[in-house]
Amino acid sequence: MNSFVLYTLCACISLAVTSASLPLLHRWLSSYFMDAPGGLKKHATPVPVLGGIAVMLGLSASLVFIRLNTSFPSGTLHALRGVLLGAGLVFLAGVADDLNKPQGIRSWVKLLAQGAAAILLMCYGVQIYLFDCPWLNCILTFFWVIGITNAFNLLDISDGLCVSQAAISAAGLALISLPSEWIYVNFAAAALLGACAGFWPYNFSRKRKTFLGDSGSMLLGFMLAALCMGTQYTQRTNAGFLAPFFILAIPLFDTLFVMFARVLQGKNPLKGSDDHIVLRLKRGLKMSQRNILTVYMVLAVFNNLLAFALTHSHAKAAAAVVIFSVIYFLSATLFLLHIGRK
Repeated sequence: MNSFVLYTLCACISLAVTSASLPLLHRWLSSYFMDAPGGLKKHATPVPVLGGIAVMLGLSASLVFIRLNTSFPSGTLHALRGVLLGAGLVFLAGVADDLNKPQGIRSWVKLLAQGAAAILLMCYGVQIYLFDCPWLNCILTFFWVIGITNAFNLLDISDGLCVSQAAISAAGLALISLPSEWIYVNFAAAALLGACAGFWPYNFSRKRKTFLGDSGSMLLGFMLAALCMGTQYTQRTNAGFLAPFFILAIPLFDTLFVMFARVLQGKNPLKGSDDHIVLRLKRGLKMSQRNILTVYMVLAVFNNLLAFALTHSHAKAAAAVVIFSVIYFLSATLFLLHIGRK
C-alpha cells in the first residue's frame, strides 16, 4: 500500500471515529459536560462540551491502526509515543476543566499540565534544535508548546474558528513535511485533519450542537506545537525555520494582538476581556460570524502557502517573503487597533 493511500486512510479513520462517537457521547455524557452561557459566552442555552473527547478518540484510533499496519522507523515511533503521552496529559487537564464548566479549573493547574507535557516531549527527543546551546533550545521548546497550546485555547471563542484553523494548519504541515523520514508527523497531521473534519459539522449543528471545550482546543494546540518541531524546514534556505510561525500565524497573531491591545488599555494581558479580533470585527465592521470565519480561513490558507513558499525558496525569495510578512502583520495590527474600539 503506497504512502498516499495510507495517509488518506489515516485521515478517514480519524474522521469516521470522531464523527460516529459524538452521538454516543451526547447520549452518555452530555449531562456531565455542559457549558452554560454567561460573561463573554453568548450562546443562548447550555451546550455539551464533548468535542475534545471525540477528537481524542478519532486521533488515537487512527494512529493505533496505522501503527499496527505500518513499519515505523524506531526513532519516529519513539517520538510519536512522546507526542501522544504529552497530548494525553494536556487532554486530561482539559477534561477536568470541561467537567467543571462554566468556572473550570484554576489556570495554574492547566499550565502545570502543559509544562509537564512539554518536558515529556523533550524527554522523547521532540524539541527545537535551533541553537548550539541545549538549555536555550529546551527553554524555547517549553514556551513554544505552552504558547501554542494556549493560543488555540484562546481562539476557541466562536463556532468553527479553532477547529478550522487546526485543520488548515494540519493540512499545511502535512504538505510541507512530505516527503519526510519522520513519518509520525505525516500520519499524525493526517489524523488531526480527519478528526477536525469529523467534529466540524457538530460545532454548527442545531440539533446536536457541540463545543470543542478546553480538552479539544488544548489538545489541537499541543499536537500542532509538537508536530511543528518534527519537520526539517531549512533544506533550501536558513529562513525556513520561520515556517511554523506562518503555519500557526492566525492563533499566534490573535493571542499576541489581544495581549498587546490589553496592555495599551492598561489591562492585565493575561486576563479575559472582549479585545479578541473576532469581537472587534463584529463591533467595528458589523461582520457576521460566518463572514469572520471565512476571512480567518482564507488568511490561514494564505499563511500556509507563505510557509510552503518559504521552505521551497532560495535565499532572496525567502527574504522577500519575510519582508512582505512583516509589512502584512504590522498593517493588520494597526488596522485592528483602529476598528472595534469601545
